[in-house]
Amino acid sequence: MKYGYTILYVENVKETINFYEKAFGFTSKFITPENDYGELISGETTIAFASYELGKSNFKKELIKANTSNKPFGIEMVFVSENIEADLKKAIDMGAIEFEPIKEKPWGQRVGYVRDINGFLIEICSPMKALVQ
Repeated sequence: MKYGYTILYVENVKETINFYEKAFGFTSKFITPENDYGELISGETTIAFASYELGKSNFKKELIKANTSNKPFGIEMVFVSENIEADLKKAIDMGAIEFEPIKEKPWGQRVGYVRDINGFLIEICSPMKALVQ
């Protein structure tokens, strides 16, 4: 088995794709003509967005909608950055909401958190360095 996709359900797929392009520098792979599904070029694993309407056609049970007013879901996407300060600032300048400022972890990694325009939690962190034992 191989992990292939993360699909986040959102109100507006096109707006979300545009946000991820501007805030994080990803490139759109494609968006359906109906604007109900789109993917980003994001490395080995695809980040995709689908509309809640498309979700209704896929699932008999209702989905909980993400938003910026409530607490975030207990899941995060992690983007590794060589320039965490600049990339976190850029994300915030493009509409992300700061959730936790940058902190250094005991193992030396630097980590900050934002919420995207839909309310999803995103960690922006420095690369992990090999730990000497």
